Amino acid sequence: MNVLSLFDGMSCGQIALDKLGIKVDNYFASEIKKHAIKVTQDNYPSTIQLGSVEFVTKEMLVNYDIDLLIGGSPCQDLTIINQKQKGLKGGKSVLFYEYLRVLRSVKPKYFLLENVASMKNIDRDIITKELGVEPIMINSNLLSAQHRMRYYWTNIPNVKQPIGQNILLKDIINYSDKREEKMSDKKIAFIEKKKETMYIRVDGDKSLPITARGYASWNTQFITLPNNQLRDLTLLEYKKLQTIPVDYKMDIIKRKATDLIGDGWTVDVIAHIFKNLK
Repeated sequence: MNVLSLFDGMSCGQIALDKLGIKVDNYFASEIKKHAIKVTQDNYPSTIQLGSVEFVTKEMLVNYDIDLLIGGSPCQDLTIINQKQKGLKGGKSVLFYEYLRVLRSVKPKYFLLENVASMKNIDRDIITKELGVEPIMINSNLLSAQHRMRYYWTNIPNVKQPIGQNILLKDIINYSDKREEKMSDKKIAFIEKKKETMYIRVDGDKSLPITARGYASWNTQFITLPNNQLRDLTLLEYKKLQTIPVDYKMDIIKRKATDLIGDGWTVDVIAHIFKNLK
């Protein structure tokens, strides 16, 4: 199978294919973040990096038939977190049209596009019309310990809702782990002030609602442990929230690692979709 991944990030799509044992002959990745490329190449050194999506052309792939095109185009202008929410006309989310250009150019057998479920209906309907398939909305909480609502547009057959596994936050937390992040007095004061309203108490009753924004340095997700102590999530816990293998190499600083995890995919959701590949 030849795969082309646009906006590849840390290559969560490749992890999902690997997890399913699907043989990949050539994996082409379009990515511009240097730390994302490093992580991908550290784990999958045979990945062929193509650079920015704006410069990906059919001529680059003239000797290959692409079996699967995947990608999660930038959501910054689509997500409800962005109060301005310019939609597909925004400077970053407009890159959906680059995905569309490549799709029409390389004509893969299968394709998958992912984006936030909090986008406006008008943007969802535009994407649906251009791709010619209705999206399926899947919440990652069915297969992980986090709430993460996403639309998936795909022509992979028979994609249905996964069976919920009832994975809770308490199932992935190590209560004995120490705080990994060095925090200023100002940040500690901010966290203490907000801990009752913004951060998650590990009581085992619900999963952790998490977004890509939650992985930024200042907005790192924090949890209140049963002893009322507050700490950030460990890198291992971040991986488990996205169902990324615990041994996946991320030899970069934590801030950049969590940035990639937050922008990435819930691997087990993608594997659920990919299992219908023929």
